[in-house]
Formats: sequence, structure tokens, C-alpha cells
Amino acid sequence: MEPQTQKGKVLVGIVVKSAMKDTVTVSVERYVKHPTYKKYILRSKKYLVHNPGNTVQVGDKVSIRETKPISKHKHFVLNERLHAALKDEE
Repeated sequence: MEPQTQKGKVLVGIVVKSAMKDTVTVSVERYVKHPTYKKYILRSKKYLVHNPGNTVQVGDKVSIRETKPISKHKHFVLNERLHAALKDEE
């Protein structure tokens, strides 16, 4: 038996919104080289991610993976939580 490989992309980002039921918004940043100026620029994109049980909070660093479409805009599911959000206790 061969181990199963995951299909689809695996991305790492930060949770920016968790106001919906079983859904969070994750912002994923990447570096792209400008075609003319050859300078690297930081680009970000937001993805709607399926979060069963509402397990993550805003500010958490998470890993998400691509899956079959869950709804019109949800095509990613939560893979794992990498780091918890830092809480400001004053």
C-alpha cells in the first residue's frame, strides 16, 4: 500500500474574519517579482475557508488546503492551526 498524497494546493495564512458559521476568511500573502522594475512586491488574497466547529479565532496562523467546492465561494478547508493568536492582556 502506498501512502495517499493530498491533491490540490496547501497555503498558509492568517485568519482575518470569523463572523460566519463554519466559515473563516484567511488572508494569504505571497511575493511576486514586478515585471518591469524587478522588485519583489507583497501581494495578498483572501479565501473563504470551511472551519467545522468554529475552532480557530481571528489572528491565528493556519494551513488550508484546496478541496471540492463546498459552496459558491468556498473551495478550501482548514488543514491545521499552526500558531494561536497573541492576546493583549493589560
